Amino acid sequence: MVRNVKFLGTGCCLPDKVVTNDDLTDLIDTSDSWIRERTGIGARRVVEGRTATSDLAAGAIADACQEAGIEPAELDGIIVGTCSQDTLFPSTACWVQDRLGVSGMPAFDVMAGCSSFLYGLEVAANWIEAGRAKRVAVCGAEVFSKILNWKDRRTCVLFGDGAGAAIVGPSDGESGILSANWGSDGTLASILKVPAGGTRMPASHATVDEAAHTVYMEGSKVFKHAVRAMSGSLLRAMEDAGIGPDDVDVFIPHQANIRIMEACRERAAIPQEKVYSVLEDYGNISAASIPVAICEARRAGVLQDGHLLAMTAFGTGLTWGAAVVRY
Repeated sequence: MVRNVKFLGTGCCLPDKVVTNDDLTDLIDTSDSWIRERTGIGARRVVEGRTATSDLAAGAIADACQEAGIEPAELDGIIVGTCSQDTLFPSTACWVQDRLGVSGMPAFDVMAGCSSFLYGLEVAANWIEAGRAKRVAVCGAEVFSKILNWKDRRTCVLFGDGAGAAIVGPSDGESGILSANWGSDGTLASILKVPAGGTRMPASHATVDEAAHTVYMEGSKVFKHAVRAMSGSLLRAMEDAGIGPDDVDVFIPHQANIRIMEACRERAAIPQEKVYSVLEDYGNISAASIPVAICEARRAGVLQDGHLLAMTAFGTGLTWGAAVVRY
């Protein structure tokens, strides 16, 4: 059953500062070839100064509103997907309201790691279908550069900063969400996390000295479960939508690294030329990777009205989700 929800506009906001693989050789024992061969990443964007996640999110939402032909004050809701919040509380979405100079509409965060944009899209779709909203901003935004250990080459080479957003609303035509699913497995929560800073391990001199406020990842375990979760979720979404791999016009997976993306594509048998990627230029921007890729694919003319767009993601939790959309 098609859910009559469509994308009204998309936007993105990326920091100006570019950090190449060669730049990282001044910090850690690595090389451009080592990073490219293992990840497919050539560069990433990094914020400067006091720029926070809400600043990028507000920029992406304002950009998406402009494309949708509305003002931010006309939004009926703001959903921000992130795991690099401005503050433990209030939510980053409330800080986004402050940055945009708007108030009144509900604003809240979705924290499902790299799956957060698809989680937010599912929440917004339910909201719109219930007749409670007509214009909802769904944003994925991250400032990972401030929660990385820049001496740990297993993680610091992977992530970047950025934000992407979509304004979604009711559809009265062929556009719509053909299928979607989401899930999580909390028994795997320990393999990808920021250990300290919450109630389990409050901040202390010891946690700071141990770099426990930065990203910890068990790479091989994450890889195995990511491929299984992303491909399984995608295959279910395609089956529920009644489409095969050749029907997909554009495939945008979460862009963690090229090996995960390619393994997922192969399992779903989607032709390689259907994949749209921003990984090489931006790295893994977590919750922002899918909406940024959608925005750039639209503006490049790759993703057009009427196209079938397939998306899938996994994230810390471990979470996963997939959706098939008639754009």
